[in-house]
Amino acid sequence: MNKIKKNIFVENAAIVDISSEGKSVAKVDGMVIFIDGGVPGDVADVMITRKKNNYAEGHIVTLKEASRDRIEPVCQHFGACGGCKWQNLNYANQLLFKQKTVSDAFTRIGKLDISTLQPIFPNKEEYYYRNKLEFSFSDKKWLTSEEIKSGEEINNRNALGFHIPKMFDKILDIQTCYLQAEPSNSIRNEIKAFALKNELSFFGVRDKTGLLRTLMIRTASTGELMVLIQFFENQPANITLLLNHLKNTFPAITSLQYVINQKGNDTLQDLDIKTHYGRDHIFEEMEGLKFKISAKSFYQTNSLQAYELYKITRNFCGLTGNEVVYDLYTGTGTIANFIADKAKKVVGIEYVEDAVADANVNSHLNGIVNTSFFAGDMKDILNEEFITKHGKPDVIITDPPRAGMHEDVVRALLKAAPKKIVYVSCNPATQARDLAMMADDYSIQSIQAVDMFPQTAHVENVVLLVRK
Repeated sequence: MNKIKKNIFVENAAIVDISSEGKSVAKVDGMVIFIDGGVPGDVADVMITRKKNNYAEGHIVTLKEASRDRIEPVCQHFGACGGCKWQNLNYANQLLFKQKTVSDAFTRIGKLDISTLQPIFPNKEEYYYRNKLEFSFSDKKWLTSEEIKSGEEINNRNALGFHIPKMFDKILDIQTCYLQAEPSNSIRNEIKAFALKNELSFFGVRDKTGLLRTLMIRTASTGELMVLIQFFENQPANITLLLNHLKNTFPAITSLQYVINQKGNDTLQDLDIKTHYGRDHIFEEMEGLKFKISAKSFYQTNSLQAYELYKITRNFCGLTGNEVVYDLYTGTGTIANFIADKAKKVVGIEYVEDAVADANVNSHLNGIVNTSFFAGDMKDILNEEFITKHGKPDVIITDPPRAGMHEDVVRALLKAAPKKIVYVSCNPATQARDLAMMADDYSIQSIQAVDMFPQTAHVENVVLLVRK
């Protein structure tokens, strides 16, 4: 009978590993315990908060012995904010565990050969690497354990920050975020201060009231800056008051936009966005290529490391200028346009029609004439008729979402039978699953993990497959 039960202390639990989801792992009485806030090498007393048949979850109550790899988090919000769960682990070991995530997924899930796995490509910056952050307003901020223990009466419950993990209605008020460079923190804090001073109401997610709903800040590698505020209630005078204040206080803003959103969710795709000041877009740049980024555009959220990721992808393709390349899940055509000058022809396929429109704009903007983009479901588009019309691919690049590729898409790739497949993934587990389905026809020539998001468990991975 297993001794581990819910709502009990486990004393002197030795933390020995980190899971692919980023939680630390201990093993006690034959039971795996996933623990928030631990570092391999720690010994701690743990409170069990959830118990299943084959595992338990908990959090550290008392740290008995600190790991030699444990470091002091830089952020005052660490532990409450769910954004940077690895700030207490030194960066060298973060890289080791990300590399281990890839190797474990490939050997355990895909039963794949990892002899060509290269050392992970690190991020140059451990902090301030994101080009986009989204914040939420709330009239009932999340109270930290320190605020509760203080016993002080908190009259102002307005907050501007991040959602508490797994709690849609709880917002942690953020003072300083180390993920995005200035003027991101200054803009967010100024908006909050101005709103409080002028008694602008913050959104109440449960009762659906208030003016201020969400804030998005995008900072491009070109130095251009986009600010977009979602308002819930339509209060023209107060909206203009705030936007004019931002325009005058931060003249570096390239694009100042707003939207009225009275839906049940925060998504932008179906909303009419208004430009208050400047352009309705900003530009990113890569090797002289310009990429137009609108409020609804997808672009890799780490600009500098995206460049390294795309260079690895291009190198894996080994293009000579004579190849027909298919770029699946092309998004706004960033990879397609980036490799176009090395290929004979690039065909991009993407599910989202607006993204395809952006991809065409980016090709036109850069004078690229050997790309074409098509919108639709990948498994329906990539058929014999399509290939006959647009040319048999010599190389296929695929960069699917976290869920990986549908089995029908994998079958379509195998039927297209390109000489090379370059598989870019943000989820090594689903990537390994998909690669296993192609193992009879393709051999793995190279595996390169790339760290796009320091302080988190997330890792990108690029694999080169060559037809047998």
